[in-house]
Amino acid sequence: MTTGNGTGDKEALREEIRRTRVELGETMELLAARTDVKARLRESAEQARERMREQAAQTVARVRGQAAQKAVVMRDQAAQKAVVMRGQAAQKAQVARVQAYERGAAVRRNPAPWAAVAAGAVATVIVLLIVRGRRS
Repeated sequence: MTTGNGTGDKEALREEIRRTRVELGETMELLAARTDVKARLRESAEQARERMREQAAQTVARVRGQAAQKAVVMRDQAAQKAVVMRGQAAQKAQVARVQAYERGAAVRRNPAPWAAVAAGAVATVIVLLIVRGRRS
């Protein structure tokens, strides 16, 4: 490393001094960062906030997933109940049709009572019209 005039030693020494200064500066920055309580507390608080955000996001995702699952279950149950109710309604409609047919047949066999009810209704309407016409 040495040249005839000794400049190699000076350059090597200067380079070593420069490296030492850089290392010393970095060491000082690290020490300053460790002793800067406010900065460390801010960093710790930021990390805690970030953890809380992540946990909240995970909780929201989990709750949404559970809600979606329950919605599917409820939809399935509603569909099953709708099928049962449609069947019951069809059965009741059939019973009503049969009863209506039977009553219609009974009226066709014996129309006299229904004719009397109809005549009474017509008479009531006529009486109401007469009474109303007298008031005017």
